[in-house]
Amino acid sequence: MIDHLGRRITYLRISVTELCNLRCRYCMPAEGVCKKDHSDMLTEDEMILAVEAAASLGITKLRVTGGEPLIKKNIVSICRRAAAVPGIREVCLTTNGLLLPQLAKPLREAGVRRLNLSLDTLDPEKYAYITRIGNLDTFWAGFHAAMDAGFEKIKLNAVLMGGVNDDEIPALAQLTRKYPVDMRFIEMMPMYDGGDFDTSAYIPYTKVLEKLPEAHPVPGDGGVAKLYRLPGALGNIGLISPVSAHFCAACNRIRLTADGRIKPCLHSSEEYSLKGMDFAGMRARLEQAILSKPAWHGDLNPVHRSRAGRNMNQIGG
Repeated sequence: MIDHLGRRITYLRISVTELCNLRCRYCMPAEGVCKKDHSDMLTEDEMILAVEAAASLGITKLRVTGGEPLIKKNIVSICRRAAAVPGIREVCLTTNGLLLPQLAKPLREAGVRRLNLSLDTLDPEKYAYITRIGNLDTFWAGFHAAMDAGFEKIKLNAVLMGGVNDDEIPALAQLTRKYPVDMRFIEMMPMYDGGDFDTSAYIPYTKVLEKLPEAHPVPGDGGVAKLYRLPGALGNIGLISPVSAHFCAACNRIRLTADGRIKPCLHSSEEYSLKGMDFAGMRARLEQAILSKPAWHGDLNPVHRSRAGRNMNQIGG
C-alpha cells in the first residue's frame, strides 16, 4: 500500500512481548516493566490475523521483536505461522541472543531467515553494566548457535553511547573481518528518561567514520543503514542515524505493539488499536494507520524528546 506521501509500505515490525530478560539502561528501568493482563495483549491467533491483514495490503517483510521475543513461550509457533502467510516473503527477528543456544535451530526451521543481535560492547564488565543483569559469555554462546543454525544473514547492533562504548568502535568493527556479519552502529534515540545518560551520551554516526578512516562506502541494501566496508572484511559496517540525519522520507515501515496497537511512526504518539477485531476490521484499521503516517518524526535530540509515549521495549526494538 502507498501512503499519502507516495511511500510504499512493505515492512511490519511486530512486538510479541514487552518483557525482557535484560534491563538495558537506554531501554527500560532496572525493575523491568509492569506486566499487563493477558487479556490486554494480542493472542497468537490475533498476531497472525494482523499479519494476514497486513499482507493483504502489500506488507512483504516481517520483523519479530520485543521486549525480548525469545522469552515468549510460543515464539517458534508465531514465527512458523507468520512465515506461512501468503505474501510474506521474509521473516526476521531481533533478539539479545541469550536464548539462542536452545532456539536458533528451531527458529531457522520455522522460517526465520535473518537475525539482528544486540551487542553494545565487547567488554564483559561493560556488558554487565549496560544490561544490568547480562553475561557476555551467554551472548557469545547464542551468537555461535546462530552461526551454526545457518541463517541467511546475521547483523550485530550496537547503540552508540558517548563515554560508554565509543572507544570500542574499532574493535566492534573488526568483527566484520572475523565473521560474515554486518556490524551496525545506531544513534541512541531520546526515548527512555531513566537518567542514566546526559547529553554527551548522544553522539552522531559520523563519530564511527572518524574512528574508521579506512572504511569505504558500498551500495545500500534497501534498508535504513548507510553501508561501509573495511578492507578485507566479510561483512559491512552499517550506520543508522535517526537523530542526526533522519530517513523519514524513505520509511517503509509500520509497527504493531504487543498490546495490539499500530504505530505509523515510532516517534509519534498516534496509535490505532487492532485488539479484538476480525480480519476486515484489522485491514481497515491498518489502511487508516498507513494513510496517517506522518512526513517525519519531528525534531529529535536530547532537548526534543521522542513523542512516542512509550519506552522502546513497549513498542518493539
